[in-house]
Amino acid sequence: MSGLADHRILLVNDDGIDAPGMRVLEGVARQIAREVFVVAPERNQSGASHSLSIGKPVRVRRVDRYHYAVTGTPAECVMLALQELLTDKRPTVCLAGINRGPNLADDTAYSGTIAAARESTQFGVPAVAMSQVFVPGEKNFGLGEDRQIHWETSERWAPPVLKRLLANTWDDSVFMNLNFPGVPPDQVRGLRITRQGRRPPGCYVLEQDKDAEGEPCYRMLLAYEDGTPGVDSDIKAIADGYISLSPLSLDLTAAESLQTLAENLDDLPEFNPTCS
Repeated sequence: MSGLADHRILLVNDDGIDAPGMRVLEGVARQIAREVFVVAPERNQSGASHSLSIGKPVRVRRVDRYHYAVTGTPAECVMLALQELLTDKRPTVCLAGINRGPNLADDTAYSGTIAAARESTQFGVPAVAMSQVFVPGEKNFGLGEDRQIHWETSERWAPPVLKRLLANTWDDSVFMNLNFPGVPPDQVRGLRITRQGRRPPGCYVLEQDKDAEGEPCYRMLLAYEDGTPGVDSDIKAIADGYISLSPLSLDLTAAESLQTLAENLDDLPEFNPTCS
């Protein structure tokens, strides 16, 4: 690439093609590059993680030259973009988001936004997952549309961070997780390079309810607790008012456990398939 403007950017999310965060992200992306394509779920796919529509038809609706709505999951949006829709010229980067709410710590296991970035990286296209954190301190907030979200913070700070990121390269097994704090733009204190944190158990709770027919059901609500996050964690950075940038890896191996396992299991009798 001779410059940032030469990038061909693929935008994907899990909140749906008409979500506010996608509108913000598209505006940000068009500040960076001339070619920006949106391939996003037709409807909200929050919490879809890296799921696939195995055995189910996935349909694509072409909105216009630059926008495609997909009935499948965020990971499938990436697959379709790279294998079917944009084969004339491969995207140079995938931006996933901007997610409505945090993708910190354990959130990364459930997030369709993170999954889209991971899928892109598996295809060899560098990716950045982006999220705008809710106003901090509120509990059991579910996913209500009336929640106050400082989209103007992502709008203000995403361009300079992305420009710096995309001007560099990183390992092809790594993708980036970028979270903006839930404060107005002028209250952002800076950027921290962070580790993925870990929340205590119970941050996702079940609430008893009744459906439209009056039948008992459950609804999943968020009840975030920060616990005691490490000083270099994504949770701590956001709590302190910083933008959090975490490099995540495709390789889920717990490398520090390899030697311990080898030492603990080296005296097992050799497996003999003829033994009864």
